[in-house]
Amino acid sequence: MTMKILIADDDSGMRLVLRKIIESMDGMECIGEAADGAEAVRLCIELRPDVVFLDVDMPIMKGTEAAKEIGDALPDIKKVFCTAHPGYMSHAFEVYAADYLLKPFKTDRVRQTLSRLRKEKAKAKSAPPKTLMLKSRDGMTFVPVKDILMVYRENKVTYIETTQESYTTSESLTSFESKLAGGDFFRCHRAYIISVPSVSNIHPYGRWTYTVSLRGTENTALITHEKLEELQELLRE
Repeated sequence: MTMKILIADDDSGMRLVLRKIIESMDGMECIGEAADGAEAVRLCIELRPDVVFLDVDMPIMKGTEAAKEIGDALPDIKKVFCTAHPGYMSHAFEVYAADYLLKPFKTDRVRQTLSRLRKEKAKAKSAPPKTLMLKSRDGMTFVPVKDILMVYRENKVTYIETTQESYTTSESLTSFESKLAGGDFFRCHRAYIISVPSVSNIHPYGRWTYTVSLRGTENTALITHEKLEELQELLRE
């Protein structure tokens, strides 16, 4: 499993140092470099790295501002700040930084961070989590995965419907699809993920779409004709 890494720093010498460290490690690949914060955002959206190294003091857009935009668009990307400014540490963790490296740093410190993030990635892919952590400005909410009935997207808001209550977050549906992979969840529509064991019945809704009723909620999901065929195959296995 290769870790894809993007480096964003306006100092070309620092980008070279980080690239050499990355390339010296097995299973690590530097897929791009950015010289300013705006370019970092653009390349993250285009290249989808697993990790992005961000300097704080960059032209056009500061690293903390870039991190917020990256987090809003692609919350699964791990953000590692690499800077000479210790005073920005609190700002970095406000945008959920995975680590904060102070220049000048030791090579082993970077290696330790990358090794830890690779282990976290491998663990996340091996099995769905038992609990989802939803982050907001007010703090963090922990939702048991076994209680989730469906996750859906409406008006740029993601809703998590559980047996107990409903939660909202700005995270994308694709992010939840990745987090819930390997479990009992199925992306039945571009706007819906459902708990397969909770399905009670399915009814036609238009020519190529159906509604899905779930035990434990009056809300229904949509499923396309193609996805219904996939679900039927899944249930036969």
